[in-house]
Amino acid sequence: MMERRKVDILCVQETRWKGSKARSIGAGFKLFYYGVDSKRNGVGVVLKEEFVRNVLEVKRVSDRVMSLKLEFEGVMLNVVSGYAPQVGCELEEKERFWSELDEVMESIPTGERVVIGADFNGHVGEGNTGDEEVMGKFGVKERNLEGQMVVDFAKRMDMGVVNTYFQKREEHRVTYMSGGRRTQVDYILCRRGNLKEISDCKVVVGESVARQHRMVVCRMTFMVCKMKRSKIEKKTKWWKLKKEECCEEFRQKLRQALGGQVVLPDDWETTAEVIRETGRKVLGVSSGRRKEDKETWWWNEEVQDSIQRKRLAKKKWDMDRTEENRQEYKELQRRVKREVSKAKQKAYEELYTRLDTREGEKDLYRLARQRDRDGKDVQQVRVIKDRDGRVLTSEEGVQRRWKEYFEELMNEENEREKRVEGVNSVEQKVDKIRKDEVRKALKRMKSGKAVGPDDIPGGGLEVSLGEAAVEFLANLFNRVLESERMPEEWRRSVLVPIFKNKGDVQSCSNYRGIKLMSHTMKVWERVVEARLRKVVEICEQQYGFMPRKSTTDAIFALRILMEKYRDGQRELHCVFVDLEKAYDRVPREELWYCMRKSGVAEKYVRVVQDMYERSRTVVRCAVGQTEEFNVEVGLHQGSALSPFLFAIVMDQLSEEVRQESPWTMMFADDIVICSESREQVEENLERWRFALERRGMKVSRSKTEYMCVNEREGSGTVRLQGEEVKKVQEFKYLGSTVQSNGECGKEVKKRVQAGWNGWRKVSGVLCDQKISARIKGKVYRTVVRPAMLYGLETVSLRKRQESELEVAELKMLRFSLGVTRLDRIRNEYIRGTAHVGRLGDKVREARLRWFGHVQRRDKKEDITLLKKAIGSYEKASSARVNWSKSEGFIIGNWEHRAVPQLPGGLQWKRDGLKILGVFLGNEHFQKKNWEGLLEKVSARLSKWKWLLPHLSYRGKVLVVNNLAASTLWLKTNVMEPPEELASSIQRSIVDLFWSGQHWLRYCTYRYRKVGKDW
Repeated sequence: MMERRKVDILCVQETRWKGSKARSIGAGFKLFYYGVDSKRNGVGVVLKEEFVRNVLEVKRVSDRVMSLKLEFEGVMLNVVSGYAPQVGCELEEKERFWSELDEVMESIPTGERVVIGADFNGHVGEGNTGDEEVMGKFGVKERNLEGQMVVDFAKRMDMGVVNTYFQKREEHRVTYMSGGRRTQVDYILCRRGNLKEISDCKVVVGESVARQHRMVVCRMTFMVCKMKRSKIEKKTKWWKLKKEECCEEFRQKLRQALGGQVVLPDDWETTAEVIRETGRKVLGVSSGRRKEDKETWWWNEEVQDSIQRKRLAKKKWDMDRTEENRQEYKELQRRVKREVSKAKQKAYEELYTRLDTREGEKDLYRLARQRDRDGKDVQQVRVIKDRDGRVLTSEEGVQRRWKEYFEELMNEENEREKRVEGVNSVEQKVDKIRKDEVRKALKRMKSGKAVGPDDIPGGGLEVSLGEAAVEFLANLFNRVLESERMPEEWRRSVLVPIFKNKGDVQSCSNYRGIKLMSHTMKVWERVVEARLRKVVEICEQQYGFMPRKSTTDAIFALRILMEKYRDGQRELHCVFVDLEKAYDRVPREELWYCMRKSGVAEKYVRVVQDMYERSRTVVRCAVGQTEEFNVEVGLHQGSALSPFLFAIVMDQLSEEVRQESPWTMMFADDIVICSESREQVEENLERWRFALERRGMKVSRSKTEYMCVNEREGSGTVRLQGEEVKKVQEFKYLGSTVQSNGECGKEVKKRVQAGWNGWRKVSGVLCDQKISARIKGKVYRTVVRPAMLYGLETVSLRKRQESELEVAELKMLRFSLGVTRLDRIRNEYIRGTAHVGRLGDKVREARLRWFGHVQRRDKKEDITLLKKAIGSYEKASSARVNWSKSEGFIIGNWEHRAVPQLPGGLQWKRDGLKILGVFLGNEHFQKKNWEGLLEKVSARLSKWKWLLPHLSYRGKVLVVNNLAASTLWLKTNVMEPPEELASSIQRSIVDLFWSGQHWLRYCTYRYRKVGKDW
């Protein structure tokens, strides 16, 4: 209807769609909607697809009011959709609606245009005596109380009721018809100063958007000055190197460009230019034009021919307006629609067939990301606010503001004390760069990443040129190492602002700048980083970007410490320190000092200094690139070397103030300080502040938070330089929520929420009924489940909390498969259809994996950790230890060595112990794992004996995998079962189902292989 009536923007009410999203509704239109109940209310705005890129902001105030802000060549247009309460509703509800609408209007600057399309459920009436400034004379019937509210609102906001200004027949003024009643309740309002831009407004007879209501249409025209658009920089299509034929052609053309030689030239400038030029010729370049929002991926030659014939017929009819030419054009028009429909159907069939293959895996995730982007409100931000909050619309103004913000951010240094003391430099000869170092660095480079200003990919060269690229880079890096001067081209970078997904989207401060640097320089950085890690020893308190350490280690250490103090009914005081713009504020003089003090050879110090000398960058935003500016403070965001350099700085600055882990833990710039008393943690915080701020790092007063575990009355709070630190009952540490009571209920809810957030991102694929259940299960396992499992290996889940996670997971799976509870399909079949196991089993698997990780540590570390754990445990919770239920198990031959003394009179056991449901120990003791297992499997399977004759081949496999495998999984994954037991289980399954059936081997093979048959 909108396409036929040429309507570009449509405000709709009573959508009754629950949720807040944007979705394509076909025919080139997109719906932005909001609703909290699927049975009442709901508002939305339908927009033509070509205007979607003009959307700057979407405000969803309530299920009765929402607004869109659009920008057309510097002109701002605000579209507001409203749905007022009906006549019989409470006065309080009506006042709330008008209050919300007032707030929306007050938030819109005076100079911007506003159009309100709303179902006000009121009659403004015929005539305008006393209200001439806000309405015309052409209303319908008498005014009522709700209509008076509309008029009062128009007076408050200096707006005009557009419907009433145009003299039309009553048929073209009536918007609501029901049971013989004909009245006017739907209105369009705009600012009085913009009334002259509206040339017509009327009700479209015969078009019904909703039952009983008829569509009100107005034609608005305003003048805009066409703004000069900056061109998008052309890029070489390096992604084509993934194709073998393109890679081979590129290799041959490059060899021809080098005069038939296999070896690349020695100097970087010549080689880089030859590579770029060859890449442009062989692989091609992007057009430099902006991507149009047209759906043409299904285009084929038949559609192209039909459209061409239709164009010729249209031209023929325009030249000779005969009935014969008109009929010919209409017939071709219908034929084109049929061809397009067939082409789309065929393309979709091929797409879904390809997605079900290994080759189509990447297309699957690309499709999920594309559909997620299509569902977002704002595709790109083309306008930005200046430092005073005014919206900048011109490209020059936007570019100037981005440059101003980042130039100030990256060249402003915090106050600090100048170092008086010096440090001895390490003058030593360094080895030449070897080829194997270059290979390792290239192997760590990820493919598919955006190239830097030099437009040369790192990993792509190794794929296409092989050993020649390795040899060239090794020679190049040795020259850079010897001369301590890298190519000038590497000093340039491109800064891309990435929205943090919080705060005002038009504020520069809510963006994080990521630098796109030369890939070849990143390879050089990785080579240098590998050498620095061999020389510099970082303290054990640093968990960030360290080998054999991860966020899980830090989360686990903090949780264990909190649980011990909770069980011992003792207070534990924790301060979570946040540093303001840590990477961007590192003084470079401090960096050089810390590197020298850490024992880094002076040659490497000068090499790193050269990386930061005369570094320049530009900001790439939605309206083009800014002018170039220098970067003189801080570390490079997006650099491969920066994380380790920051670890060196934090290691040296905290040398005199940090305590042993877990009382002090650092993950890059995330610092946790723990102590048994509030006074001590306050003193430690002040020492940390002094140590960091005297060297140019600033502690954030607003983001640093304090938490007390097992708090007693009158515990008080912590102060930092006389200012009270925010006290919290929960804190999100490295993505995992810790609570002051030591529980994990909030973390479970956060994991459920994270799972739903991940599910929504891929819901475009998961809710597509044309995609197979197997593929949906795979997407779910790789995208959604990792978000739900993050950090749970460190959490002690209760049965109720585990059930909460599984209930959320099954809701997601049922949504994905299009199944409801009313279909009465059991959870086992839902999991089996999607090939998704129980979440509780995965949590236990993660715990076992983490337990194995701890057990595989170095024995010296284990003994040290054991002594620390016993000491902390006795000190924190000896009053609550139940030694009668505790066990100690000794491994190995301790005949000639003194056995460590256990506390509480506990004796060492030498036969074995039970841990996480598994009996571990000597051979005789481990036999307990298999006692009664055969009977348990048989009992579970016998319950399904009645259903087996009705199941398909695949269904029988699912039954065995979900029932038998879940019983055997835990123990068979950590140890080998006796051969006779495995054979007995196999015979039991065969006898119970169907003797000799071949599929039983396949379903049992997945969890244990015994003999020749399994």
